[in-house]
Amino acid sequence: MSHTKKLNSAENWDSKYQQATLQTPANPSHVLKQHSRLLPFRGQALELACGLGGNARFLALCGLKTHAWDISDSALTILNNWASLNHLPIEPLITDLEQMILPYQQFDVIVVSRYLDRTLFTAIQDALKPGGLLFYQTFLGPVQDNAPQNPNFYIQSGEFNQAWSKLKTEVYGEGWLSSENSLKEAAKSAPKHRYAWYIGRKIA
Repeated sequence: MSHTKKLNSAENWDSKYQQATLQTPANPSHVLKQHSRLLPFRGQALELACGLGGNARFLALCGLKTHAWDISDSALTILNNWASLNHLPIEPLITDLEQMILPYQQFDVIVVSRYLDRTLFTAIQDALKPGGLLFYQTFLGPVQDNAPQNPNFYIQSGEFNQAWSKLKTEVYGEGWLSSENSLKEAAKSAPKHRYAWYIGRKIA
């Protein structure tokens, strides 16, 4: 990707979050919230492509020192302000995930939600400590309305279970879920999408 395209990508995401405020909903993904009992009591966590950091906020509230990476300065500014107001250990970092080199065996937990880049799968596995957990949830193919229109951004049924050579599957599921960031009073009418979700543990 050229430098110009990268700038355009960052500008596009900043534009998406331009109207966001501290009151904008930012909730954890289904897979993380439903299986939070698996989280360690302490350690280092990372949310990749975090946006407003719904997962990062949840991880920090659970007591984990949390790193939150995204390409949008606008989104990370809101997340950083929220973390400061709530005195929570979240470290936002502006990063282009296509260029970032993930540190080796650095994290006890990694969470990815509604973002798919298969070229990062090996690096994500390597970034987990032995025994570390990956929580991953993203759109399930085929292409859906009101969702990404690039078929490369969709996981295929069962693909997660075959994708991770260094992880042992703890949880796998597929189904229809409402938008994670819908307001509670609007949740019943919120659009639903098909997702696949996966939890894997790094083989020691």
